[in-house]
Amino acid sequence: MKFFIDTANLDDIREAESLGILDGVTTNPSLMAKESISGDDNVREHYKKICEITDGDVSAEVISTDLEGMKREAGELVKIADNIVVKIPMIREGVKALAWCRDNGIRTNCTLVFSAGQAILAAKAGATYVSPFIGRIDDIGWEGMSLISDIAEIYAIQGFETEILAASIRNGKHIVEAAKAGADVVTCPLSSFDSLFKHPLTDIGLEKFLADHKKALSVVS
Repeated sequence: MKFFIDTANLDDIREAESLGILDGVTTNPSLMAKESISGDDNVREHYKKICEITDGDVSAEVISTDLEGMKREAGELVKIADNIVVKIPMIREGVKALAWCRDNGIRTNCTLVFSAGQAILAAKAGATYVSPFIGRIDDIGWEGMSLISDIAEIYAIQGFETEILAASIRNGKHIVEAAKAGADVVTCPLSSFDSLFKHPLTDIGLEKFLADHKKALSVVS
């Protein structure tokens, strides 16, 4: 399973890259705004900086909601770097844009997916990735992780090549569950990756090892 970091913060991306486990980056207008990045030129320059940090796929989102606008933006975004993947929303015009991108050799990430039916449409239209939003489904009282399982089952039966990118991941438990459910990729903040490191028995064990080592040294001296 691939690990993508969901952020526009360059320091967090560098830190994730330094771990040696980073496979890509996802971001969106909200995350750009969080970093005070605004204006088309500044946003594209920021994408360029991200692409200079990692060789992995970097999802860059279109803002337009009409087909011609999405086609124009997709054509501009892929000029930034070879590892740009164009993020397109799951709407009627978005599905048309996915198909256009497929026919023109542009890789895509279909975002804001909340049902298996939407995931089928994205795969049929040739999306490279499909992004079900797990946490947001949980927020409305449904089981988000079951959607990953449903999509994985459908894609396996039908032979779809679209990769399942589990998005809106909130914690380490979500990452583990997404892996079990068949996600090809998870994307989450650095804090969610950090939570995978933590276990009280690891801390206790390390503390004991270090204490025993110190004791052994004192005996020798």
